[in-house]
Amino acid sequence: MHRERVSDNVYWFQSDVYAQVTAGVIVGPKWSVLIDTLALPEESNAIREFVEHNLQSSIRYIINTHYHADHTWGNCFFPEATIIAHTKCRDFLVERGIPALKEAKQQNAMFKQVEIKLPDMTLDRGSMNLQIGKKHLEIIPAPGHSEDGIAVLVVEDRVLFGGDAFMPIPYLPDGDPDELRGFYETVRGMTLENIVQGHGEVILRGEVESTIDGSLDYLNLIEKIAKTALRRKSPMEYLAKQDVEKCGKSRILLGGLASALHEQNLEYAYQKERQKEEIEE
Repeated sequence: MHRERVSDNVYWFQSDVYAQVTAGVIVGPKWSVLIDTLALPEESNAIREFVEHNLQSSIRYIINTHYHADHTWGNCFFPEATIIAHTKCRDFLVERGIPALKEAKQQNAMFKQVEIKLPDMTLDRGSMNLQIGKKHLEIIPAPGHSEDGIAVLVVEDRVLFGGDAFMPIPYLPDGDPDELRGFYETVRGMTLENIVQGHGEVILRGEVESTIDGSLDYLNLIEKIAKTALRRKSPMEYLAKQDVEKCGKSRILLGGLASALHEQNLEYAYQKERQKEEIEE
């Protein structure tokens, strides 16, 4: 697991094992806040070890940016923590997370000790504020990657933990591109020092504009490709030829997962365009 200090008492962790997924810790004088947990038990426990022994603190709150396993399945290794999330995150963990974990346990013994720990406090809309020492955390909606997406702004440091609404390649099958575009424009107006992506490297101040523009270009291009595919005799064959690098993203992103995510994005965009066409008819 890789870790860095992003700003004073703000830390970033990145998995070495799964998809460069990230988590973060904001350290206060008496207790700390963990933003997301990593996918594997050993990495979640390593975060706890670092906070308790290196930083001499304890995790009082966990903020889950959304329900996906690589951001929530480590909750159970912080049994004393109060978990904050979107109301739909709680619903999705019950509806989808519990069955998914049951299946994962059957396939891999490493998840034997994992249990779904549900959020204790939830928000539906608007924002929620949390003070930790002299720092103020503003929890805001971050839709687009998933319906339950939230982000966390460290107000004084202008550091945004964007969850999976920010990834090196946007990922859409569980979300909505129009909502993602809207969130990007909200972030554009924030004047940030850093954005901690849900996966991948930290975005620095000078990279924020170009990162947002690049993601918007990608979203627009895959929608254009999906519309073109509808007019082709063999739409799936056409989609298969539109590889990730033709769409402006490197295939080596996220440890080589970018191509698979891109293929799923194209399938999602194509099916969405088909549904629009059927409604219009």
